[in-house]
Amino acid sequence: MKSRSWFVTLVLLTTALMGSSFAIAKIALDYVSPFLLLGIRFTLAGLLMALFTRHLPRPRTLGDWMRILLIGLFQTVGVMGSIFLSLRTITASESSILTFVNPLLVVIFATLFMRAHYRVVQWGGVILGFLGVFLTLGLQLHLHVGTWLGLLGAVFWAVATLMIKQWRHRFNIWVLTAYQMLFGGIILLIGGLFIERPVFIVDKTSIFIVLWLAVMASIVQFSIWFYLLQHGDPGKTSAFLFLAPFFGVLSGWILLGEPITWQVFVGGIFIFAGIFLVNWPEPVHVRTTVNRTQ
Repeated sequence: MKSRSWFVTLVLLTTALMGSSFAIAKIALDYVSPFLLLGIRFTLAGLLMALFTRHLPRPRTLGDWMRILLIGLFQTVGVMGSIFLSLRTITASESSILTFVNPLLVVIFATLFMRAHYRVVQWGGVILGFLGVFLTLGLQLHLHVGTWLGLLGAVFWAVATLMIKQWRHRFNIWVLTAYQMLFGGIILLIGGLFIERPVFIVDKTSIFIVLWLAVMASIVQFSIWFYLLQHGDPGKTSAFLFLAPFFGVLSGWILLGEPITWQVFVGGIFIFAGIFLVNWPEPVHVRTTVNRTQ
């Protein structure tokens, strides 16, 4: 990262886009069926991004293209598909809680499979942040099929985060962003033909919403997010995802008129405290030499 202020600015922008996309997507579902919306959103975003990055170096081997496809399967198809399927049996708030468990899973998976080491204070920060998300979204969580799908979405996101971190040096970050969205979008578009009955009411509102989700909530959001993962520790960076549901509640209030309760403010304090602890700097041990005079 060039500077801490630049890092914070990018984090706030990408998490605000992530959080607000829940409310905007809820509006969009009045015009477009879920998987058709996802397919159009990410296929369009991938095509635009591929056009924008056409002069940048692309992968030269089939293996690297397969890695991008795999990231797209986890990050775009797995995460977004799980979220929308979970919404059939649980609320958007519950789905958000489960999806944004993924920072805790990143720390766990990185510890188990990548030999990463996190201190007790960082583990405490992740747990505190999750409690903040849970509190912010109402202290309500029930076990349904959608509950497990929501958790599965969090697992997909955590795995994708670590894959991006592991393979970050193999790709140009903008090319990776473009083609993982394109591959994921095409798969979602095809899947929509078998999962649901496609519906698309075309008017100015629906077109604007789809373009917003494709450009701002996909291209801009994913580009910033992958950039942050590429240049920072995955566990610490993922901790900032706790901000996304907080922004989601705020955007729901602004765009949909959903009420904001006291839990939002208390949960916000927990979220910021958790982020602070996860990013607590390593202690500096200063060795002192005592000069003894004879």
